[in-house]
Amino acid sequence: MGTEDVPLDDKAKRMRDLLSSFYSPDPSSTNDASSNHGSLDAIDTTSFDADQYMNLLIRKSNLEALLQRHVEMAAEIKNIDTDLQMLVYENYNKFISATDAIKRMKSNIVGMETNMEHLLDKIMSVQSKSDGVNTFLFEKREHIEKLHRTRNLLRKVQFIYDLPVRLEKCIKSEAYADAVKFYTGAMPIFKAYGDSSFQDCKQASEEAIAIIVKNLQGKLFSDSESIQARAEAAVLLKQLDFPVDSLQAKLLEKLEQSLGDLQLKPDEIENVSVESNDPKQGEVSDSIPIAAHEGSVLEFAEAIRAYRVIFPDSEGQPTKLAQDLVVKHFETTQHYVKGRISSGKLLGVLRIIWTDVLLMDEVLSEAVLPGFSLEAAQVALKQYVASTFSYLLRDISDALLSVNVSSKEAAEELPLQVALEASKKAVLQGSMDVLLDFRRLLDDDLGLLVQLRDFIIDWVQEGFQDFFRALDDRFLLLSGRKSSSSQDQDLTGAHGEKVLAGLVLVLAQLSVFIEQTAVPRITEEIAASFSGGGGRGYENGPAFVPGEICRIFRSAGERLLLHYTKMRTQKVSTLLRKRFTTPNWVKHKEPREVHMFVDLFLQELKEIGSEVRQILPQGLSRKHRRSDSNGSTASSRSNQLRDDKMTRSNTQRARSQLLETHLAKLFKQKVEIFTKVEYTQESVVTTIVKLCLKSLQEFARLQTFNRSGFQQIQLDIQFLRTPLKETVEDEAAIDFLLDEVIVAASERCLDPIPLEPPILDKLIQAKLAKWKEQNPVTP
Repeated sequence: MGTEDVPLDDKAKRMRDLLSSFYSPDPSSTNDASSNHGSLDAIDTTSFDADQYMNLLIRKSNLEALLQRHVEMAAEIKNIDTDLQMLVYENYNKFISATDAIKRMKSNIVGMETNMEHLLDKIMSVQSKSDGVNTFLFEKREHIEKLHRTRNLLRKVQFIYDLPVRLEKCIKSEAYADAVKFYTGAMPIFKAYGDSSFQDCKQASEEAIAIIVKNLQGKLFSDSESIQARAEAAVLLKQLDFPVDSLQAKLLEKLEQSLGDLQLKPDEIENVSVESNDPKQGEVSDSIPIAAHEGSVLEFAEAIRAYRVIFPDSEGQPTKLAQDLVVKHFETTQHYVKGRISSGKLLGVLRIIWTDVLLMDEVLSEAVLPGFSLEAAQVALKQYVASTFSYLLRDISDALLSVNVSSKEAAEELPLQVALEASKKAVLQGSMDVLLDFRRLLDDDLGLLVQLRDFIIDWVQEGFQDFFRALDDRFLLLSGRKSSSSQDQDLTGAHGEKVLAGLVLVLAQLSVFIEQTAVPRITEEIAASFSGGGGRGYENGPAFVPGEICRIFRSAGERLLLHYTKMRTQKVSTLLRKRFTTPNWVKHKEPREVHMFVDLFLQELKEIGSEVRQILPQGLSRKHRRSDSNGSTASSRSNQLRDDKMTRSNTQRARSQLLETHLAKLFKQKVEIFTKVEYTQESVVTTIVKLCLKSLQEFARLQTFNRSGFQQIQLDIQFLRTPLKETVEDEAAIDFLLDEVIVAASERCLDPIPLEPPILDKLIQAKLAKWKEQNPVTP
């Protein structure tokens, strides 16, 4: 038995074998199986040897296998018997059905021959009668046809005689198309009998046609006539065999001139907008000019149709004209989107252009204007997306530049806080407005936009990625960390140092807002409304990568916060440098009061505190007291140093002080002074104070003091302890740095004898009372 490609289950195989054995298959098909009769699988072959099979089975199987094989064969025999019984029943039913069908056919055929004979007799009778009628009416039919031909000939003759009158009527009514139709219809007769029977009619008709040709020529060369009317005149002249090839250049020139009238004008575009996405409701608001424009385009399309009919071998010229019109439309659109426009106005313009394209495509389908317009629309839409993001960047810059106010206004209106809130709103709300604007482009059913949907999604995602990078560059420019080009000089050149420093602080906090709030919100909106895309190619990677933007602004915020502390520290350091470089410290007089540079220093810190309170939040209350700090060693060292200096001579005290200072630095515990700046008021102010005191220590090391100069430094530094502790959070580090300033001054002093404690306390208390009076604590 042959095998099949499709595997069969056991029951199907058995049925096939039974059918094969029932219908006596070809014995040659089993030749291959007979070669394997010595195997256990040869039981189904025709050459099966029972004795050999049993010997082979007993030799290869044990008792348990023989019993199992017995059970299997008994089940197979039972199944085969059942299958054979079912096969017999099924064939028996088929034989009965076939017998019944044969009986019905035999009963239906009885009597059919008689009916067929009657039908044939009737058909022959009808045919004979029909032949008799045709024979009887043949002569009359021939006569009628002859009369009909005569009547048609008389009509043609009458038409020829009436043709001059008809042509005159057409001239009066300017129905030149009918006149040409009548004359061209009579031309075969005039060519055959015009010199004999119809000579007068031909002459009168030619005179009338000459007038018509003259009128058509006048219409063709008249500038007051429309392009369509001139094209129709050219068609009629061509039907009259008038040479019109010389008119091709003039008609083409006229079509080129009409392109200027069809081109969209900027003043017309300004009043165009789309109110909704419904084609019935989303019509342009200024319907009258647009309807006129659509009518002009339709007339232009019909003129192109007529031009192609007149000059069928000039297909390239109308195509170029139509493509030039589309190009000019999109050039106007590109110039228009450079300004700040809404998506509604852009949709109105695109709808007008797409309508023009469809109108001309009906006439000039081989120009493939829809596909050609898609390429031009990509440039215009991409430019619109880029222009929208540039205006968003400008809005954010304007909101940031609102920090430029006078000092009086700064005290009353909190300009940094106002600028920060305005810039936050400009970033988040402006981005949402931009996405909503772009969403209208995606939701519109305009065929042009539907085909560019994936590209628009990619442009929006790429636009946001480039926008945030450009915003980071703008932050660097506004902060002064990047040199400005000529077009951006107005962004930083008009600001003073104070306003610029506050602006840097605003930029730092705005960077945190962008990283933590704006980017996640924009990412959600893009995922909800601008998913998909793929026009840029998957090999280029995703267009919008929020993680990269967050990393950029996280790093930018940290850099800007450090830049703010650096700028403020530099300004205070300039004040401290003037303090130490101006007087002659070797000839300094005995101190009478705290020097006024302390007031200037505290005033600068007050301004810094005012700025950070407007922008940064308060941190956790975790001030480090001297009792809890490792800086107690420096304090005790300072007190011990002050007591020892009262009892020693000038030279001995100076040498022993220097030695004790170095020994104390070796054995004292290390104090962590400079830590990472955090986005809190206390952290920023404390960092600036630390840097200023470190600068103060370095300035002190560069000078040489007499006793009075050293005592003046001691007085100033001791006074600073109280107001600075009220300002900063890390009192331990501040105390340590103040002690370092005193130690540095003592190391550079010729006679380092400090002030007496009573005198020092008296001067400090007097200054504190005056300072608290000038700086009352506001609730």
